[in-house]
Amino acid sequence: MVRLDDLSYWYPGSVEPALDAVSIAVEAGLTVVAGGSGSGKSSLLRVLNGLVPQFHGGRIAGRASVAGRDIAATATRDLATQVGFVFQDPERSFVYGTVEREVAFSLENLAVPTAVMHVRVEESLERLGVAHLRGRRIATLSGGERQRVALAAALAPQPAVLVLDEPTSQLDTAGAASIEDACVELAADGLTVIVAEHRLERLLPAAGGVLLVERGRVEHMAAARAAGSGRLASPPAIVELGLALGWTPVPLTVEGARAVAPRLAPRSAESRRSGSASPDGRVAWALTAATLGPRGTAVLDRIDVGGHAGEVVVLVGPNGGGKTTILRTLAGLQAPLGGHLERAPGRAAYVPQDPTSLLHRPTLRAEVELTLARSGSREPASTILAELGLDRLAERYPRDLSAGERQRGAIAAVLAGSPTLALLDEPTRGMDRPARDAIGRLIARLRAGGSSIVVATHDLDLAAEIADRIVEVVGGGVVELGGPDRALSCPSRHTTQIGRLYPGGPVTVRGVIERVGAPDCNGLGAAR
Repeated sequence: MVRLDDLSYWYPGSVEPALDAVSIAVEAGLTVVAGGSGSGKSSLLRVLNGLVPQFHGGRIAGRASVAGRDIAATATRDLATQVGFVFQDPERSFVYGTVEREVAFSLENLAVPTAVMHVRVEESLERLGVAHLRGRRIATLSGGERQRVALAAALAPQPAVLVLDEPTSQLDTAGAASIEDACVELAADGLTVIVAEHRLERLLPAAGGVLLVERGRVEHMAAARAAGSGRLASPPAIVELGLALGWTPVPLTVEGARAVAPRLAPRSAESRRSGSASPDGRVAWALTAATLGPRGTAVLDRIDVGGHAGEVVVLVGPNGGGKTTILRTLAGLQAPLGGHLERAPGRAAYVPQDPTSLLHRPTLRAEVELTLARSGSREPASTILAELGLDRLAERYPRDLSAGERQRGAIAAVLAGSPTLALLDEPTRGMDRPARDAIGRLIARLRAGGSSIVVATHDLDLAAEIADRIVEVVGGGVVELGGPDRALSCPSRHTTQIGRLYPGGPVTVRGVIERVGAPDCNGLGAAR
């Protein structure tokens, strides 16, 4: 269905190729595209519908074909009948305000007869399980529902190939699972489904193959081989644990790991994360009997929650539950509708979900220097840029960077100068594992310096690594879940892969390794 022969591509004005001598063949079924931020994943996907080079311009060499059509010789409007494409941020691709009109939009452009159009729209909505939403306004849908509508719109023209660019990056666990399950089912029905993702827990075991992208080079390999190679930029926690403990073959699922997982040494006395700062007792922020919501509409009712200096509070919960509402209230962007907000003196720094809205300077360095100047800090911009792995991009225009790089750039620009209160909304969206680790180290440094940090995230592995306390935001209220080992382990609703492997035990790979008994490292223990 997809064939690239010695294909290379350069963006306009670029010396280094975004894709370098790529030769691959992809058959029907599910194929995962894996690689680090800025490795070339999105460029590879955009070759498949002709956006590269027909929209982005630049220079291309070699050959590419999809469903028998030559990419360079076929107009994008014709490729659109064969390739359904779901972008990383589907909200920006919506044209109409209602679900049914949006799914019909591509068919209208293709001049599909009205009678056929109605049938196709209904089939697409039914196939994705969103037929009951046909009359709803898109603005009222949850993140998972919007992703399913975007998928239905891409499927309506009955393409031969479906391409998705990080479709779960903004979704809660349930929403991500629904999209991943839909991809697996569509592939099982014979469609060619190609998905670029960092969250591989569910997709990797179901994939027929992996396209591993590294600095514009692409290698096609089986899923098990890709996992065992140690080259996945964002391996699932089970894969990471298997590699760390030398399991052969490396299991791809929790169920597969249970047969080889070692017993754990008895837990030592409870202690906080090594290197973390203990809360010093000073209240950094507090919401008391607070009713919160935008434009007079209550989302959360009479909640009581707070945090201290030198503490990381992680907010978890479903899309639309109110996590962003809490962050925006703490940032001073909206006032409580009722109750009381207390906030310690000092600078509050807020990183919203969409980093592009913050980036308006000519270079990344200029973005950071602006914040440092306004905060009165003498810290050089190079410090936080290097900390987040952005030093080589310091002179680049921020909006030309990949999604993960823009996200890190926004974090650097906002958190420079050690704010009193740091508020991060989905900070690891679009990031690979090394970038996520860098964010974790930055948060640890801020905590050690006495900052209070509040993070809203669906990335449970991040939550497990950085949180002192986890708070669930759901059903119009908040629930204190405690520390990560309690909050993210079975039978909690929010569970990491390691938390499912060791119910009641550690919830991170590091936690397991610290407690593995040496005699059992070959993996003949029961998972407890």
